[in-house]
Amino acid sequence: MGEIRKPAVAGMFYPATSEKLERQLSRLFSEVPVPTVEEKLIPGIIAPHAGYMYSGLTAAYAYKNIADKKYTKVIILSPSHREYFGGISIYDGDAYETPLGRINVDQNIAQRMTDISPRVMRSTAGHRDEHGIEVHLPFLQHIFGSDFELVPVVMGDQSHANIVELSNALLEVMDDDTLVVASSDLSHFYPKSIAHKLDSVIADRIVEYDPVNLEQDLEKQLTHACGGGLVVALMKATKRAGVKNSLLLHRSDSGDVSGDNSSVVGYLSASFYN
Repeated sequence: MGEIRKPAVAGMFYPATSEKLERQLSRLFSEVPVPTVEEKLIPGIIAPHAGYMYSGLTAAYAYKNIADKKYTKVIILSPSHREYFGGISIYDGDAYETPLGRINVDQNIAQRMTDISPRVMRSTAGHRDEHGIEVHLPFLQHIFGSDFELVPVVMGDQSHANIVELSNALLEVMDDDTLVVASSDLSHFYPKSIAHKLDSVIADRIVEYDPVNLEQDLEKQLTHACGGGLVVALMKATKRAGVKNSLLLHRSDSGDVSGDNSSVVGYLSASFYN
């Protein structure tokens, strides 16, 4: 095994030992009701990426919804929180590691995506300390074990051009064995009442399955999401691939846990399905 991306936020965003991590994941999944809609095919989901204490339940709604599915490839789309770069970076190493083990990078899909778009590159840029991919991996390992490969994608600049290029690349590599995860939290550090209004805009656009107007809303700052461009790219790609339906699974904010509603971070999970 060559270059391994080691955990950067274990012990901060989620437990650092496999035993404690599995216990927390089992508890989160036990709190989510059995999905009421039996979707035959779910190629895309949206899930948050904060610490499990705050956003873990909302994320569990997304992952329990796919727990009975089978995927051989998972593409995770993350914003870059810690470093700026102009393009879209797919990790150029061999695997990501969590306390639950290693997940190999799908080198074939990664290369195909870079071949499709000059804006997509193989690099460590955006991956070194980024939590937006890492926090999703234990959820996937909990339900799928090690029976899938990963394509970790970080977008440094969420420009319209990059959103278009990423959606084009996704469209070319998606198939019935592929899950695409858009990693995003919603508004940050507004009072709960204001956060609810801002977050309702993106929630409504997801329910309407309207990526064009969602992108415009984000540009006009009518709503906020750190991974908004990734959500738009996922919605555009799945819609062009013929996916017909969207389903809002859960919404919450950090005040639901902390009790402090003066400054909250919003979370949402959703799926796109046929």
